[in-house]
Amino acid sequence: MDARLLEILVCPICKGPLSYDRAAQELICSADKLAYPIRDGIPVMLVDEARQTVEGTPVDPNGPSGPSGSSGPSSPSGSSGA
Repeated sequence: MDARLLEILVCPICKGPLSYDRAAQELICSADKLAYPIRDGIPVMLVDEARQTVEGTPVDPNGPSGPSGSSGPSSPSGSSGA
């Protein structure tokens, strides 16, 4: 991996820096816990092609924080029926 290329590439989700894993041939975003593959010397910077580096961590292509204030469907709290 060319060091100059690594300096200009960023995570397509959070725009954060990437680190190079030479053994796995991947670019790692530690913020989003994603690993982007390098195939034939070419980084594949597609979210759909990335793998999660931590099992069970959901990937939100809109960013790590998502929409603010959304907590799912509304339901009345404290009511137990009749």
